[in-house]
Amino acid sequence: MFTMGIDIGSSSSKVVILEDGANIIAGEVIQIGTGSSGPKRVLDEALSKAGLKLEDMAKIIATGYGRSSVEEAHKQISEISCQAKGVFFLVPSAKLIIDIGGQDVKAIRLDSKGGVKQFFMNDKCAAGTGRFLDVMSRVLEVNLDDMAEYDARATEPATVSSTCTVFAESEVISQLSNGVAKENIIAGVHQSVASKACGLAYRCGVEEDIVMCGGVAKDLGVVRAISKELKKPVIVAPNPQITAALGAAIFAFEEVRGANK
Repeated sequence: MFTMGIDIGSSSSKVVILEDGANIIAGEVIQIGTGSSGPKRVLDEALSKAGLKLEDMAKIIATGYGRSSVEEAHKQISEISCQAKGVFFLVPSAKLIIDIGGQDVKAIRLDSKGGVKQFFMNDKCAAGTGRFLDVMSRVLEVNLDDMAEYDARATEPATVSSTCTVFAESEVISQLSNGVAKENIIAGVHQSVASKACGLAYRCGVEEDIVMCGGVAKDLGVVRAISKELKKPVIVAPNPQITAALGAAIFAFEEVRGANK
C-alpha cells in the first residue's frame, strides 16, 4: 500500500511517498512554495522517482502553510501534528522538536509515544526564520550553503540585536561598513536565530533528545548556536525538510489501515 504526504510551505514544497507505512520510496523537495509551480512540480517528481501514478495512492494528506490549496489531498492535518509524527518515526527518542522554516519557528514537546504534549510558535515576524537568513545571505553576499563554514571561522561573533528583519538588515549593513568581518557577522546572525528558537524551546521545557528539522536545520552554524544556547546536543533529523510530509504520509497509512480493520 502506498500513501503520500504533501507539505506546502511558504518557501518550499515537499512530498513523501511511503510504502506500507514504513519504507520511504520517494522524498522530494522543491525550493519554492505555496502559490507557485512548486507543489505540482514536486508531486510530479516524487511520482516519477517512485514509478507510480496518483491513482496508486491509497490516501493523500496535505500539511503546511499551503495545505488548503492541494486539490489532490483527501485530508489536511496541521504541520504541528505532522512534524511530531515524522520526527518521532525517524528519531524515536525525540522529546523536543525545534522546527525553523521559511517564515515561522516552532518548538514542539513530545510525550513518550510521540504525541504532542505542548507547542509554541512564532509566525508573526520573519526574524529568526529561513526568510531572515535569506535576507542576511543577500546582504552579506554569502551563499546560504556557505554560511556555516564562515561561522566556523568566526573569532568574535558580532551582536545582531534587532528583533526585526528590516532593522537587523540595517544593523548588518552598518557592521559591514565599519569593517566587521563577515565571519563574525554570520556567527552573530546565527546566534540571533538561535536565541529566538531557544526562547520558544524554554517555554516548552527542554528535554533530551532534542531534534531539529525544517530547512534551517541544514545550516550547521544555527544548529551549533542552538546547541550552545541550550547547553545540550542537538540532533538534525535525516533529510530535515521532509519530516512533516513524512508525518502526513504516516497519518495517511494509519487512517487507511484503521478503516480496513
